[in-house]
Amino acid sequence: MEAKIESAIEIAWNPTADQSLKRQAFNFLNDLRSEPTVWQMCACLFMRVPRASDIVRHTALELINNAVQSQQLDGQNLITLRDGLVNMHIRQIYGRHEPQIGIDSPSIQNKLAQTITYLFEVLYENEWASFFADFYGLAHQGFSQPPTEFNIAALMLYLRILSSIHDQIADVLVPRTPEQQKSSTQLKDLIRQRDAQKVAHSWQEVLSPRWQAGREEVIDLCLKVVSHWVSWTDISLVVNEALLTPLYQLVVNGDTLAGNSDDKVRTSAIGTVTEIVAKKMKPRDKIELIGFLNLGNMIDQLISSAPLWKMQATSGYDTEMAEAVAKLVNTAACDIIRSLGVEPDGTARTRADELLQLFIPWVLRFFSDEYDEVSSAVIPSLNDLVAMFRRDLKTKGSLDAQHQSMLSPILNAVILKMKYDETTSWANEDEQSDEAEFQDLRKRLQVLQQAVAAVDETLYFEVINNVVNNTFEKVAQQGSQVDWRDLDLALYEMYLFGELAVKSGGLYSKGQPTNPAAGILTRMLANMIQSGIAAFPHPSIQLQYMEICVRYHAFFENNPNMIPDVLENFVRFVHHDHVRVKTRSWYLFQRFVKQLRSHLGNVSQTVIQAIGDLLEIKAEPTGQDSGNDSLSMDPGQNSAENIFNSQLYLFEAIGCIASVSSVPVEKQAMIAQSVSAPLYSDLEKYLSSAKAGDEQATLQIQHTIMALGTLARGFSDGTPGVSPSASAKAAGAVSDEFERSAEAIVVSLESLNTSYGIRTAARFAFSRLLAVLGARILPQLPRWIQGLLSANSTKDEITTFLRLLEQVIYGFKSEMYSMLEALLTPLLHRVFAELAQPTTGTDDAIQLSELKREFLNLILVIMNNKLGSVLVSNGNTPDKAYRCREKKELTRHLVNQSNFESLLSVIELFAKDISDLSTAKPAFTVLIGMCSEWGGPDVVPMSGSTQPAAAAATTNGTTDHSALPGFSRFMIERFSADCWGLPTNPAFNPRDAQARQVIAEIASLQKTIYCKTGDEFLAYLRDIWFPSLALENSVAEQYVSALQTRDLKGFRQFFLGGLGHVALFLCIAMDGAVERAG
Repeated sequence: MEAKIESAIEIAWNPTADQSLKRQAFNFLNDLRSEPTVWQMCACLFMRVPRASDIVRHTALELINNAVQSQQLDGQNLITLRDGLVNMHIRQIYGRHEPQIGIDSPSIQNKLAQTITYLFEVLYENEWASFFADFYGLAHQGFSQPPTEFNIAALMLYLRILSSIHDQIADVLVPRTPEQQKSSTQLKDLIRQRDAQKVAHSWQEVLSPRWQAGREEVIDLCLKVVSHWVSWTDISLVVNEALLTPLYQLVVNGDTLAGNSDDKVRTSAIGTVTEIVAKKMKPRDKIELIGFLNLGNMIDQLISSAPLWKMQATSGYDTEMAEAVAKLVNTAACDIIRSLGVEPDGTARTRADELLQLFIPWVLRFFSDEYDEVSSAVIPSLNDLVAMFRRDLKTKGSLDAQHQSMLSPILNAVILKMKYDETTSWANEDEQSDEAEFQDLRKRLQVLQQAVAAVDETLYFEVINNVVNNTFEKVAQQGSQVDWRDLDLALYEMYLFGELAVKSGGLYSKGQPTNPAAGILTRMLANMIQSGIAAFPHPSIQLQYMEICVRYHAFFENNPNMIPDVLENFVRFVHHDHVRVKTRSWYLFQRFVKQLRSHLGNVSQTVIQAIGDLLEIKAEPTGQDSGNDSLSMDPGQNSAENIFNSQLYLFEAIGCIASVSSVPVEKQAMIAQSVSAPLYSDLEKYLSSAKAGDEQATLQIQHTIMALGTLARGFSDGTPGVSPSASAKAAGAVSDEFERSAEAIVVSLESLNTSYGIRTAARFAFSRLLAVLGARILPQLPRWIQGLLSANSTKDEITTFLRLLEQVIYGFKSEMYSMLEALLTPLLHRVFAELAQPTTGTDDAIQLSELKREFLNLILVIMNNKLGSVLVSNGNTPDKAYRCREKKELTRHLVNQSNFESLLSVIELFAKDISDLSTAKPAFTVLIGMCSEWGGPDVVPMSGSTQPAAAAATTNGTTDHSALPGFSRFMIERFSADCWGLPTNPAFNPRDAQARQVIAEIASLQKTIYCKTGDEFLAYLRDIWFPSLALENSVAEQYVSALQTRDLKGFRQFFLGGLGHVALFLCIAMDGAVERAG
């Protein structure tokens, strides 16, 4: 069996093995995890001589670990396993200075330590009290006497086991169940009681200076163990002369003592001191600890050491050590600040304040470090410090002078840290990850900077104003000789400053800055434009210039004289050689002109001539790059698709510029025609090739259609049915041109409606043409629908089109009636055909559910916009049909009776679909809408009280109050029956949240039917419906009483619980009553 296990492991982890064999091997190994005797075979396999491969031995230990953790071994078997591993392996391999076979590899030692730890968990309390002595005794004579010589292999295993024990029972990052947490706490208590002092004594011996030389690996591991255990053992075991003396020596001069030239031991020693300082204790005790450890002297020596002082700004700078010292400084500073927050005035607070004054320069020194990982280490302490300042300011009204003096250097350090590093090349492909990390750091620094501003707004205003305006002055004097990093910093700070300036709702109020910050920002903006910064050649500066101009467009609304210069700069940027600047400028240019369109004046012709060369569409298949820009920050930035999507903003920008009121109507139409004409030519040129299946031609037409639609969007305000200009003449003149655009697009759509891309582009253009054409597009609507809803259309496409149709209905309302009457039949047929298609996967099922809901929403939109009569006859009444319960006759007097019957059948199917409750709810909402639309006036108010009956029509002796004669009976006999489909389904769970929403809609439908028909509905329930279901008379009467006397809210509550559940959830079958829990 051992051979079989070994073979399975080898196959499972062999990358070249046959996949079917690998699956069998993994299945076999997984099955072994539940085999109660597998631990014995795995123990033999692990200890076998000659040894198996490391992966086999590692997996064998993993299977043993699983058996121990899953409690497959009883007490005797656990002892047997322990004795086997300790006596037959550990003592034989680690207990000898010269073992017959080699020491286990580090990975096997770690896994073995984990196995020993699992055994420790279950045996230490009662069966293995000598645990620590056993393993430390292998390293030398034991705890009882000082060592004369260490067995290094045994000592390393001992330290690995100590580290593993901490990870298992004390690591706060490891999630544990309450039972595991309780067990771990008990073990820690037992260790503290029995062996913690002995274990600490072993650390002192290992760290003794006479054993350090040349044993840096042992010392490093021991230091890490101490840093782990100190968090849950008594502080006195660590804070004593015997341990602190060698620890201090390692911190101050660890490389010399350990014989290690790379400061690894020193860094570990610093980390150990950090964990000692971080140990939880009372604030006053922590201040005493910091003083006792003489941290000030220690940190001062570390900062003055060669790796951090002489080597700073050189390649020999030890960043790992710097980060370790920064973490130590941060930990101590956080505790000092915490002490100041809770200590009242007195000696302890005075001492804490003195320590704060000592530590703040060190915090700022590491915060200003050129390496971001070092700077980030002390950000938490700065956040805590500024937060303390804010609390003091709130409670005392002002800051102490010494605390106030700290704000300026902190703010200056934050600003300086936001600057790009001297070695950074902006947008370098090889430094993308570094750039992302730097931007993340900037966000963290922004939070800190805003906190400083909240403490001292005046200081913040002054510092930022100086940084920004001084930089702009340098640009005005020196031009491109200014370091782009300085200018980038100034613009970035200016961009952030605006958040404070516009916090009152905007830059201006009644023509004046809204607050002092807004006034400063407006002066910054004026200086930025006048300094000529737009001519600075660096791409980062140009991008930020545009971003700022767009973000603070309100400045230009109040300073329109500056718009021409900025607009000229934008026109220059849209032709930029750098793809990132160019494509981003296309979007920002559109934003700028759209927001300031009323202030642009008659510049449309000039701008269009300047950017006309950028309007040529050159479709390229996806995957081809339109350029090779090595400065692109985004790998997909210069893809053909992304460039075209950005190019569309230029078309919209032209529409925005051309459609301003200062441009004559004829000129607006001429501009629209001049831009559209080349696009029409493209459609005509490529149409025949696209019909023949040329993908390039099809993509060209797709892009051209989208360009036409986007141009139309620029001429409109995006609202269907609203003219794009205040002048009706202008609307007509411009609409004439876009009517030609719509015709060109719909012709292309009719020819290529089998192409998904063409349909998508046409739908894109249609939604934008609506706003500029208004009702003039409605005569084309049947052609649009026929093209967009082809046989190839997906569920998602149909859903999107239905949303678009809802927009049209909302925009044009009554103008849509005759159009809807003609479109309803083909539209319903297409939707019904798609609903009938089987689903082929999860995505398809999601799309089907969305289509159902959007279809129901369309019906609601039709009825909510007073167009519900399009679904039924205008000239005939269904009175005779409604009195007949045969389905085929119910709608025989409707104009589109087959459509209406299909519509009702689909809605009723949705209302009874237990598998899709999210659709059932809107289905009942539609039925409620039909009752409200065609049920006539309420004969009983929703409040449940009685009132005189409304005037009624009588048909063959039956009172009918409905707007459609005969519809009252239809509601009673059909819609009421629909209410019981879901609640009586055995799979229906009334406690489900979605189910409760559906029940509420069902209750609303019942109440609506009663309000429309009154006593006639009650009589039907009493005399016909409930008896047909064999429902007890008492239950039926209570239900009818609740329906009659309660208002809508009260009846919903009744329906959701109490007696309503009895009526609803008895699950009444047609052949008799079936009991069900309610």
